[in-house]
Formats: sequence, C-alpha cells, structure tokens
Amino acid sequence: MRSSHLKGLAMVVLLVVLSLFVFMGCGGQKEESNDDIKYLIGMSQANLVEPWRVKMTEEIKEEAEKHDNLKVIFTDAAGNNAKQVKDVEELLTEGIDLLIISPNDSKALTPVVAKAYQNIPVIVLDRAVEGYDYTLYIGPDNNMIGRQAGAHVVELLKNKGGKVLEIQGLSGSPPVLGRSEGFREIIDKNSKIDLTASIYADWQSDIAEDKVNLLKDNLSGVSVIFAQNDHMAYGAYKAMTANGINGIKYVGIDGLEGENGGIDLVKKGILESTFRCPTGGKESIIYAIDILNQIKGIPKKIILKSSIITKDNADQFLNENKKTSKEHERNITPVLGYAIVGNESMWRSANTQSIKTAAAESGIELITVECESSQQKQIDAIRSFIKQKVDVIAFSPIVETGWDEVLKEAKSAGIPVICSDRSLRVKDDSLETTFIGSDFIEEGRRAARWLEGKFSDSSNVNIVELTGTVGSTPAIERGSGFLEVIGKNKKFNIIRSESADFLKVEGKKVMNDILNSESRKIDVVYSHNDDMAFGAIEAIEKHGLLPGKDIVIVSIDGVKSAFQLMMAGKLNCTVECNPLLGNQLMKAVNDYMNGKELPVKIITSEGVFPQESAKKEIVNRKY
Repeated sequence: MRSSHLKGLAMVVLLVVLSLFVFMGCGGQKEESNDDIKYLIGMSQANLVEPWRVKMTEEIKEEAEKHDNLKVIFTDAAGNNAKQVKDVEELLTEGIDLLIISPNDSKALTPVVAKAYQNIPVIVLDRAVEGYDYTLYIGPDNNMIGRQAGAHVVELLKNKGGKVLEIQGLSGSPPVLGRSEGFREIIDKNSKIDLTASIYADWQSDIAEDKVNLLKDNLSGVSVIFAQNDHMAYGAYKAMTANGINGIKYVGIDGLEGENGGIDLVKKGILESTFRCPTGGKESIIYAIDILNQIKGIPKKIILKSSIITKDNADQFLNENKKTSKEHERNITPVLGYAIVGNESMWRSANTQSIKTAAAESGIELITVECESSQQKQIDAIRSFIKQKVDVIAFSPIVETGWDEVLKEAKSAGIPVICSDRSLRVKDDSLETTFIGSDFIEEGRRAARWLEGKFSDSSNVNIVELTGTVGSTPAIERGSGFLEVIGKNKKFNIIRSESADFLKVEGKKVMNDILNSESRKIDVVYSHNDDMAFGAIEAIEKHGLLPGKDIVIVSIDGVKSAFQLMMAGKLNCTVECNPLLGNQLMKAVNDYMNGKELPVKIITSEGVFPQESAKKEIVNRKY
C-alpha cells in the first residue's frame, strides 16, 4: 500500500548509513592520523529508521567534530538485539576508550553492557539497561513527558471534554510504557475526556497513516490525536485530511528541527504542539570527554528537560537553540548562595561539608545561611541571595510545597535555582533549573527488594516504618517506592508508619512508644534514614530485644556509623544515599556559567550494602 514511501525511506536510511556509519570515524574535517587521536569512542545505535535516532547520531557526529583528538566509530543494529550485541563486541575489539550505546532492548543488551563496563566507561542513552553496570545514563523522563502532554490535552479540550485517540510507538518499549502511563495518569482524572482508542504504529509515519485509515469510520467526533512522536502524528494527519476529516488537533513528541520535523509541522499549523524530547547525543560527547579527562562531579544519571513547543514559541525556541554560548553580565568568579537546612543528621553534616569543600576547590565563592530546619528561614535566605545578586541559588527544600512566590522572585531577577538532594512541587516547572541528588523512590524500592530476598521463606512479615519529615520529598518518595514493591506481596504488612523527622532522638522516642503500645509481633523496622534507625536500635535494646536478630532493621543513607552497627550485628542493611553532592553542584554551577543547558535531574551514584559486606566496605566510607 505504501511501497513508494517505503522505498523512499529505505533510500534515505541507506544514504545516512553510507555517509556516517559502517565503522566510519568522525572528527575534524581533515583525515586524522592515529597519532592525532587521543580518544576512540564507539557508538552503538539501536536503529536508523526512527528520525529521532538519526538526529541523535547526527548530534553525536556534530559534537565530536569539534574535537580534533577524538574519533567516533558508529554502528547500526537495524533493530536487531543479536546484531547490537555483536556490534558492541566488535567495538570492544577495536580498542575503544569509551562506549556510547542506545539499546534496542534494555534486558537483552544488559549483559554485553556490563561486560564492557568491566573495562571501559559506558554511557547509556535513551533506554536504560537493567541494574547499574554503566558509568552514566542520559535520557528523557518519558513519564513526565506523558504527563505534560496529558495536561496539555486537558487544556486544549477545556471544560467541554471530548474524544482522544492515542498513537503509541513500539509495543512494550520503555518510552512507550512511560509516555502512555504518564498521559493516562492525567487524562483518567478528567471524566469528560474519552480515550476512544489506542493503537501502535512502531514510531513510523506510514504505519500510523495506514492504521488511522483503517480506523477512520470509528473515529467520528475525535477532537485530539496524541501521538508519541511527531512522525506518527503527521501520518495520522495525512490519513484524516485525505478522508476529508478536519478540525482535529494533533499533539506530538520529539520537537525535531528540519523540514517536516515537529517544529516545522507546528509552524505550518499541522500540529497544535510538540513536546521537545532531547536525544542526548550532544550531551553524550560532552560528558564522554569529561569522563575520559576524569573531571570531578560526574553523576550516575542525567534526565534531560522537555518543554512544549507551540506556534507562539517555535521561532524563539529555534533562535535559542542556535546559540552556542550564553552571555553572563555577572561576576568572573561565580557566586553561589546556599541555604543550609540545618544539622539534622550525620548525613546532612557530610552533605554540607562536601559543598563547602567542593566550592573552595572549584574557585566558586560560596555564601551560606544556616536555616535551622525552618522553611521561613530558607525563604528569607533565598531573598537575601536575590538582594546580593548572586549568580546561582541552591538549597535543599525542607518540604515540597510553599516555594512558588520566592522562586518567582528569583526567576524575575534572572537567578537560576538548583535543588540539592530534595525536590519541590511548584505550579511552574521553570522556577527550578535542575535537581541534584538521589532517586528516593528507587532507594525505597531497593530496601523493599532486599527485604523480599531476606524473607523469601517467610509467610507473614510485620513491618514498622519510621518516616522522615512529613511533606519532605525523601519521606514521600522513599515511602512510595517501598510500598510499590512491598504492596505486591501479601505476606508483607506495614502495621505502623510513624514520622520521626529524620532525627535519632525522635527515632528512639517513636520506636519506644510503638514497642509499648503494639501488641502484634514486629519483624522489621524500615527507617527512612540511618539516624532514626540508630534511635530505634537503642529503644529495641531498652526493651530487652536484640536489634538485627529479633527485629530486622533496614535503613537508608549508608553513613559510616551504619556500617559499624552492621559489623556489630545490630543493623541488617543500609541503602546508600550519597551526601557527597558538592562536586556535582559545583560542576552544574560552572556548566551554567559557561552557557550549557542544565538537565532537569542529575542523579548521583549509589549502592545497597547488606550486613555481610560491612567489613569490606567500611574502609570506603568518607562520611
């Protein structure tokens, strides 16, 4: 049916492959001798059929060409897992210094990525592999993009509601699952919106056009078509208009430049909007060079920003995207204002010292204000930084909400705000420039997974949960991540969940009250941080019980004292929450001052440490 289109597409792909890839290196315009090459990078691409992936590879090539001492070898797996595994193995035999891979399938590529990681740094793009055997992951937050698209569709339909068609990409792929889940999370809250149908079009315009053609008689009254990429949205548009069906609003994702890219389609009025989904290609080379040069502050994950593009801002976006650097009418030495939460725990003390040390080493002037665990004092500190005209403001929000007004003041003053280790919730996402810290939800999941293994042979497990400060991001997300895993297994029961404000003294008091009042047997204490667990251990001992034996204890933070208690048999497992964020924060400040766009999230590297690993790992604890 679409033979002419497919032939044209095949020719385009063939030309791209011949011109850029098939183990072809790229660097400067001239042919380099081996003596000129300092670093050899291998790039394993999942396929070159999707325009978004073609763009990713073009970005890698363009960024690499800025460095005369760098050569990149490209491969195309053509959507075949076995071929991509072979591609990676062949790249390793080429003696590459670093591997960049965009996996065709997360699970299938995990072993070969882990194999490469044993010997060289590995950057994973777009689809994360299973586990953490890689140096850095760079990609979008597909769930967030889906939620943004859902909120936009709700806005387009206003109070009238209407019918919506969803066009998904490749069935079962992580981007499809994330985008659809986020989209439906928002749409399902509006009873006036009817998700009439959902189809798969494998990211291809022609497939979307064919499938919409087949469905056209069932799409009467559809007001919005949401496609998970612009290419499929364009295919749907062609199908509907060819059948004389007009007046539909089309929403896509990708926001690529060029003819019939998402931005062009928005400017032509074909798409109502598109959501920019950065490929990470440019960023992968920037971070690859930093990794190879052993620059401090390399995180574990980089989550790239997405933003809506409409007719109103399309030209502005294109102009901004063409800028290669940012002009700063500020100090030569960057000035960072940091509002310190307070000395709530050993973790916080290590975190604060890390920031002070890194600032001194980076040549950044640091102005700090001690806020004594008070939100109002943090707000006052931020306002004082605005008056002092600092270059960047950073803080760890004591709670998630209540920041809109003061952050609007910072935005009006042109000062970016970085959230360190705790995130916030504001109506305007642009009020927060980036978040640097841990994945608190994943920390909760890791604690739960460890418990599943520990109690694999048990039939009933009663859990007491000691939560952090009510309303704080770590408390909310460590609780939800834990429940997400534990809730799937009926043998686990959270019989009590009480806040102890992340403090040892409160952990002891709360645990003592629970032991005095609770008649049910307690098998596990899950504590949102180590300090509360330390207090709980003292309370348990006071009641004549053996912590670590009579009651299993798992906590989060991974401070040195936790390892000492594990060696003493009183704590069973600690999930690391790395407080040493100073280098990442200073790198973000310097990157911003040098005109680089900061990602929406910068996630640090962390691990899980059971009791049996304590003796070996304690020597590595710096906090």
